[in-house]
Amino acid sequence: MSLNSDIYEERRRKWRRFGFWKGVGLTLGVLIGGSILLGVAFGDQEPTGPYIAKHYVLGTIFNDPDRDQLIADLAEDRDARALILYVESPGGTTVGAEGIFDAIRHVAAEKPVVAVMGEVAASGGYIASIAADHVIARGNTLTGSIGVILEYPDVSGLLDRIGVEVQTVRSSDVKGGLSPLRPASEEELDAQRELIADAHNWFRGLVEARRQIEGDALNMVADGRAFTGRQALDVDLVDQIGGLREAESWLEQRDSRLDGLPIRVVSLPEPDLGWLDYVGNLSGFAEIYRDLRAREGFRLFSTLR
Repeated sequence: MSLNSDIYEERRRKWRRFGFWKGVGLTLGVLIGGSILLGVAFGDQEPTGPYIAKHYVLGTIFNDPDRDQLIADLAEDRDARALILYVESPGGTTVGAEGIFDAIRHVAAEKPVVAVMGEVAASGGYIASIAADHVIARGNTLTGSIGVILEYPDVSGLLDRIGVEVQTVRSSDVKGGLSPLRPASEEELDAQRELIADAHNWFRGLVEARRQIEGDALNMVADGRAFTGRQALDVDLVDQIGGLREAESWLEQRDSRLDGLPIRVVSLPEPDLGWLDYVGNLSGFAEIYRDLRAREGFRLFSTLR
């Protein structure tokens, strides 16, 4: 009788343990299943309602119509009540800077735009910044660098050493521009200087119009030198020293209805590189692969930096 009681008691303990873990398993199953269903139903949906858009301008600024359209579309987005630009860029190409400047100005015509500079917001990065209504820099931000530069390699001496001679037939001495395969003639250099001067005048005009700087003051800030944020404030290249907190405060002072609105990052999706993603991640060159795929090619005309 005692033996049967022990067996019965042991079986009952086993069933209790089984029932406990069965309950845990069912509970976890319900939670996981519910999470999956919610993710399928709502995972790809953006939160709705009014918000403040935030866009990061990072790295070298190339011509990017998709980026420019993404920014410009915020002007028509009724829920996007303002735009914060975070600029971390040493510069870029003249066409790239022109495109992003125009897109930002399109938004600024409809709603407040504030730019916040990171460690570097120079040349093309400065152009993107001054498209905003209000420009904020850190005290040690490097900015300015209002100038245009053209660089190209000259390997003609190397070709001479290895006995390679390149023959070129062209309609004039300036056709085709500068070539790494031959030394530049003075006529070719003069033609390139005219292009650089025209782009630099365009850059100066943006600074004059957006920052209300002219005459000797403009000549001083537009000679290509860089400024710290503190120096830039002294010469009216920026409006304020600070960061994102100051940007939010400025927006709230501009329009009290912006107070408390959520901030949503607006950006282009990462390009799908297929097997290059796998190779890039293994080799550590994933970002290089993405840049090569995303860009239409490096611009050799002139670089703002």
